[in-house]
Amino acid sequence: MGSEGKMMNSRWFLVLIFTAIAVFFWINPLTFNNDALAVMPTCPENMAVIRGGTFTIGSDDHYQEEKSASKVRVTDFCLDRQEVTNAQFGKFVAETGYKTVAERPLSPEEFPTLKPEERKPGSLVFIPPEKGQTEIASLSWWHWVQGADWQHPQGENSSIVGKENHPVVQIAFEDAEAYAKWAGKSLPTEAQWEYAARGGLSKMTYSWGNKYSAQQANTWQGQFPFFNTAEDGFIGTAAVGSFPANGYGLYDMTGNVWEWTKDWYRVGHEGKSGQKDPLIANKAESFDPREPGVAKHVIKGGSYLCAKNYCSRYRPGAREGEDPNTGTSHIGFRLVKNL
Repeated sequence: MGSEGKMMNSRWFLVLIFTAIAVFFWINPLTFNNDALAVMPTCPENMAVIRGGTFTIGSDDHYQEEKSASKVRVTDFCLDRQEVTNAQFGKFVAETGYKTVAERPLSPEEFPTLKPEERKPGSLVFIPPEKGQTEIASLSWWHWVQGADWQHPQGENSSIVGKENHPVVQIAFEDAEAYAKWAGKSLPTEAQWEYAARGGLSKMTYSWGNKYSAQQANTWQGQFPFFNTAEDGFIGTAAVGSFPANGYGLYDMTGNVWEWTKDWYRVGHEGKSGQKDPLIANKAESFDPREPGVAKHVIKGGSYLCAKNYCSRYRPGAREGEDPNTGTSHIGFRLVKNL
């Protein structure tokens, strides 16, 4: 056979190969990896692109309420690189005139037994035991303080002047949602938050690895609640971004302040295995055996009050339930933009 014949055979061979490939993907479209050709999404300023994936949510190594679920999938989304700050929340208030839950008097309908002077605005503040005290009832370090709000986190005599770049606190769930609506974003689901907090790491205890480090996050060092050695450099909140970012470029996904999520709280992650973008959206599904009858939202990340001897929930898989109607001096939030 001449060279011209050989070339013709080669061309027909290539045509047959490409035809076979085309037919294969036409019959089996799901075998083609569309993600490989997908254009990288773009996010608003100061938000990180989080490419979706499958992971195991929760943990089976710590508390019962963290019991895991596998093969949970999240789709692409954008997440704030940092917690919402006092300055950012102040801009929202200046433009809208919004008053937070902590700035409103307690309603007579909700608190009929309180006297008028007891219904003055306020919120919950962490107050450590007196120096030298060695025993204290659990949770008695939380005090209702009149005049405590986002501008006065510890009470009316406190201030956020000089702390404009610290995370805003004393924020109830309703307040976080109001800010999110104004910003054109939303609160993250628990699955989104945890997936992002892991920073691309798999089966690691912390967002940076398996070994606790005071240099990686703003947490409590020492014996909670009696003394804090401040090995990490802080007693209270820290300016956002004071510690290293995780693998996705997100700051303070561990410690500093707890963060609200969209999910209603219940123990464990039963029923989430194999789900795509799971969300516990029904308030009626919320249940905390420690406080039956109180519907709560999931908060994530731990705070500057979490210590090895108490809480230790400064892990991506850790979680707590929180009454959405009350702010505290250690809960803030960040937002998501769904793609």
